[in-house]
Amino acid sequence: EPAGQTILPRPHAGVRIYPDRIVYGRNLPLRPCLSCRRRPPTSRAESAEMLSLSRSIGRRCLSRFGQSALHRSCSSTAVVDQEPPKILITGGLGQLGRGLASRLRARYGRSSVILTDILKPTAAVVKDGPYRFADILDFKLLQEMIVNERITWMFHFSALLSAVGEQNTALALRVNIEGLHNVMELAKQYDLRLFVPSTIGAFGPTSPRNPTPDLTVQKPSTIYGVSKVHAELMGEYYHRKFGLDFRCLRLPGVISADTAPGGGTTDYAVHIFHEAIRNRAYKCYLREDTRLPMIYIDDCLRAMVEVMECDPRLLKQRVYNLQAISFTPAELAKEIRRHMSNFQITYEPDFRQQIADTWPQVLDDSRARADWGWKHLVDTPDLVELMLQYLSHHYEFNAGRVAN
Repeated sequence: EPAGQTILPRPHAGVRIYPDRIVYGRNLPLRPCLSCRRRPPTSRAESAEMLSLSRSIGRRCLSRFGQSALHRSCSSTAVVDQEPPKILITGGLGQLGRGLASRLRARYGRSSVILTDILKPTAAVVKDGPYRFADILDFKLLQEMIVNERITWMFHFSALLSAVGEQNTALALRVNIEGLHNVMELAKQYDLRLFVPSTIGAFGPTSPRNPTPDLTVQKPSTIYGVSKVHAELMGEYYHRKFGLDFRCLRLPGVISADTAPGGGTTDYAVHIFHEAIRNRAYKCYLREDTRLPMIYIDDCLRAMVEVMECDPRLLKQRVYNLQAISFTPAELAKEIRRHMSNFQITYEPDFRQQIADTWPQVLDDSRARADWGWKHLVDTPDLVELMLQYLSHHYEFNAGRVAN
């Protein structure tokens, strides 16, 4: 081999590591190294994303991720799929769907990911890749799509979130539970790899709150939480009984700037940035000392891709906690004031405070970190800087369009 060059053993042929760059040949979906259990960035898009993130926040995110880059030269015995998965995403126009579709299309090809929802898509959604109408309560429609499109993976996001679900319990029961039954039965029937997100809302007032372990008492106080515990237990049952390849992450509050909040109790941590940019003030519906776990959207999407790509031999369980950062509204406001000294926050707790008081403050995700190498990249200061930077540009751009 030429000096300074490492060529990975098959099945990772086509990827070459140099001291200053990575050169990709065929775009192969890598699996975690079975000896070190870490997964490196696996495409130009993912490497560029990490580099962009590092530059934009002026921190060494790449150095954190770089610990796993050393393992690219491991003699991995992991198995690589011979052809990319064909992926269906339900509830795709919510907070997670479009971002996940973009990430997966960059990895597996534009036509490999079908986004579905019951909403009318924008021109941008249609331009990005395949979109289909799909009501998860319509079993035959879903079945026809899975067969005709030769689906092999499914991400099931369709659900009513905590605050919205409490205001319409009957609809939450239909969407969150009946819809899940349809998806799970189809995944079993057609041998799909199925991902269903769970939530901190799956825990309740009798669960330990700091930290909350993977296995503990779960008695949630909302219909959303009840439906997610039901999903976890059904997925584990289908895995034991029928061999369904079910994978689930309990997500903290997800913070993103490019989609509207979906009615969750943790959504204050998104609203606060919009109001900070527009009004330099925010009225919070939670107490100032309400600590909840959160995660930046890029970390969340990466975790979902990693756990779906993970060799099943590494998964010691089918449901994992996912932790990144935890803060209170007061702590978040203090961090915002580092960038906006005149930002003001007031507190008027409403019914969502009672929900938040039953949820974890910090999730124990040590099993995810040990089993499949999960590691978050964005901490609270990074998050605030990214959100303010993105939204400032967004509002400046829209203001310029209106002026013109």
